[in-house]
Amino acid sequence: MHLSWPPPARFALVLALVWVVYVLLWTPGPLSLRLLGLYPKKLGSRFVGWVATRTLPPSWRLPLLGRFANHYGIHLDEAELPLGDYPSLQALFTRRLKTGLRPQELPIPGFVNSPVDGRIVASGRIEAGTAIQAKGLPYRIAELLKHDPGAARFEGGHFLTLYLSPKDYHRIHVPLAGRVSAVSRVEGELWPVNDASTGHVPRLYERNRRASWTALGTGACEGLEVAAVLVGATHVGGVVIADRWLDGHPLPKDGGRAVHLLPCEPGDDLGTFEFGSTVVLLVGGPRAADWAPLRSAGDVRMGQRLGAYR
Repeated sequence: MHLSWPPPARFALVLALVWVVYVLLWTPGPLSLRLLGLYPKKLGSRFVGWVATRTLPPSWRLPLLGRFANHYGIHLDEAELPLGDYPSLQALFTRRLKTGLRPQELPIPGFVNSPVDGRIVASGRIEAGTAIQAKGLPYRIAELLKHDPGAARFEGGHFLTLYLSPKDYHRIHVPLAGRVSAVSRVEGELWPVNDASTGHVPRLYERNRRASWTALGTGACEGLEVAAVLVGATHVGGVVIADRWLDGHPLPKDGGRAVHLLPCEPGDDLGTFEFGSTVVLLVGGPRAADWAPLRSAGDVRMGQRLGAYR
């Protein structure tokens, strides 16, 4: 049987085929990344998020959640609750740890502690308004902090990029003593943030969905300003700032809000990732030139010192 397609349908099909060829042949990076360019990342992320929040029957929890934990190497002995007490995959992923398991290092002048369990994958000085993503790929701090008109004040400061794998603890904590000045959210794309993507997708962090939290240092941290940017990824649509910093108002889908200098202490709740992703930590302020990182690569745990005044 001969099928005759109307001209608009034929034109749409040709456009779709041209797009597929373009993505596969001219998008940089490995084939897996090029194929991902064809995947509906936002729709897929919404579906995965919906599945992850479904309440599991009690008899399913140990086998299903246990298999997930074993596959990714999650340290269940550190979790606050027994495995069977987590009603969903999302509840397990956003689990708290047992009390006292991640103590904050003692304060010293200019201290900034790690806000997460993760791996430092990039670090350096912010120069000409840019930071380095990976393999020499730059991105713009002003774009990363899209709703902060004064992003230039981080010039000459430092950036540290911390990647969270699926096995990691996925709550984010306050890294210094200070007062919170702003929060914001940017509705963006949802590319993965693994090594393949950070090495091949230009301006990945300033393109992806993200939320940011900014605080001015006080006490031993006087003279510093820190911004923590929670970068989403494929199947990681949820970048959540803790309610404490929102003053009873929802975070805009794409916008920012001033915070009335609410006090914060290291280890306080800052936010949560619903599945794993990346935190870009920016360290600026009047004394940024006096601040030096003590860790620039490798694994780190929440509460461990990242840097301090020289």
